[in-house]
Amino acid sequence: MSARGLLLVVWAALLASVPFVAPPYFMHLLIQILLWGFIYTAWSIMGRFGLVSLGHGAFLGVGAYVPALLWNYYAVTPWLGMPAAIVLAVLLGLVIGYPCVRLRVVGHYFALVTLALSQVVLLSIVAARDFTGGSLGLTINTIGQSWYAFQFPDKTHFYLIALALWAGGLAVWHWVDRGIGREALDAISEDEEAAAAVGINVMREKLRVTVISAALTALGGGIYAQYMMYINPETLSGLAVSLQIVFGAIIGGMYELLGSTIGALLTISLNEGLRVGFGTSFIGAANTIYGILLVLCIIFMPRGIIGALRGRGRRKPRRAVAPAE
Repeated sequence: MSARGLLLVVWAALLASVPFVAPPYFMHLLIQILLWGFIYTAWSIMGRFGLVSLGHGAFLGVGAYVPALLWNYYAVTPWLGMPAAIVLAVLLGLVIGYPCVRLRVVGHYFALVTLALSQVVLLSIVAARDFTGGSLGLTINTIGQSWYAFQFPDKTHFYLIALALWAGGLAVWHWVDRGIGREALDAISEDEEAAAAVGINVMREKLRVTVISAALTALGGGIYAQYMMYINPETLSGLAVSLQIVFGAIIGGMYELLGSTIGALLTISLNEGLRVGFGTSFIGAANTIYGILLVLCIIFMPRGIIGALRGRGRRKPRRAVAPAE
């Protein structure tokens, strides 16, 4: 077995042993890190190719609310509700993505369109308060441990589910990164007109990566909602969570496989630190900190933490120049 294969086996063994050694509180934090790491990875699949979306809160909200509403009002199992949410998120991505690609809406204009999408979904959830609970949120009906209801009081089940989901997200990221369409997407991110001139189907490639990102984000929202058993439009849709997703993916390094996971570790640590240290004294402070750190990261570490560390490791020390005799 190669050294890389042995390292993967060791890491897999360590991750699998976590439920047997970690206390419940740290299990809770680790599950959140894995779930948000998956969601950030889904965003980075688009962001790394120049498709900067500020509307992933819309896909996240759809993924969280559709299975919850179907379960609460019609007793439809989340195993069917989550695929329905994924389909709806994909359709939403196509509704936004097709006109943007067709009309060549790029750059900050594309970001503004996606921002509007996230706010539309947020306001729609709040407006339908008779069904969604509005700004007060919605509690998912509990029936105890049940695979049919996707409810597990024991955190071990959700840890293993979150771990598998996170690993699957990394696999999709790697597939897109090493796939045959990678060069096409890179060319499109540099110059769409030049890419189209050499025969690249710009619309197909852009819509493909948008659909993948939207579907994965909706899936992450559905699993997260089932774990928390309570959903709120302010935390699972709209600008605030969209900014959190962008911040986490960029500051960790959206061009690196584990960059989004590092970003999730930072965001969860920040949220938990503010909650434990200040309680309710600084509600909303995390969003302000996200914005400040995001600006600093873009200026000083455009490739994120992992990218900066990797670049520093590649620098070779300058050789001392011998003095002239």
